[in-house]
Amino acid sequence: MKTFLKNKAAFASLLFIAMIILFAFFAPLVARHDPSAIDTNSILAAPSGAHIFGTDTLGRDIFARIVYGSRISLAIGFIAVGIAVLIGTVFGSIAGYYGGKADSIMMRFVDIMLCFPAFFLILAVIAVLEPSIFNIMAVIGLTSWMGVARLVRAEVMTLKERDFVWASKVMGASDTWIIARHLIPNAIGPVFVSATLGIGGAILTESALSFLGIGVQPPTPSWGNILMDGKSTLGVAWWLTIFPGLFILFTVLSYNLLGEGLRDALEPKLKELSTK
Repeated sequence: MKTFLKNKAAFASLLFIAMIILFAFFAPLVARHDPSAIDTNSILAAPSGAHIFGTDTLGRDIFARIVYGSRISLAIGFIAVGIAVLIGTVFGSIAGYYGGKADSIMMRFVDIMLCFPAFFLILAVIAVLEPSIFNIMAVIGLTSWMGVARLVRAEVMTLKERDFVWASKVMGASDTWIIARHLIPNAIGPVFVSATLGIGGAILTESALSFLGIGVQPPTPSWGNILMDGKSTLGVAWWLTIFPGLFILFTVLSYNLLGEGLRDALEPKLKELSTK
């Protein structure tokens, strides 16, 4: 904790992420307007006291749409990364623990998955399936677990030779018990860092999909489709792209800096563990 708090960029990123999460939880209190309310008298209104981030082509309040859109972006980020971490942790721990032919076959499958350009694979799957929030969560999660699997495998291959694992085997513990109770908890440090970085990537992917029109569909607000709405009026209504773009930029940057800070803070513990 002391090491993390010394990293000012990581701590500031944590505060910004906490603010975004509070915005998402208390959106009705933070946003003064209904994000879907159409006001024909305020179409493309510039930022003002009534609408601090201005309005869009239908007179909807941009700040309210960004606040409510944070719910979608964060939900997709957390759930997609949760799916990726779950699959990658199970896959990597099994490959690392058993080794041999099982490890070789499983890791060749990981290599094959890594050969596909992730974003274009997501585009292809979303184009076939109906664009929806749940499909986006599932597809991003199912196409981003390979890095976690490789991290967990490397950690488990080191940990399985430790004395506490051999002691569990001597006492008659099953492989499932050893993996679940000893190996995965001790390998979770790098996974936690990877997950933090992955949330930013998932949010960026969702924003790109929504900007292309195959992500979260209107009228549900997301940062990506708010950007998409503003591309046709960029020359006359800069606020439609600047404000959601800044939220995407600072949120993704914050998760990346937070992940870097966690890695630096956890590194001494990981080094200590590797010497035991």
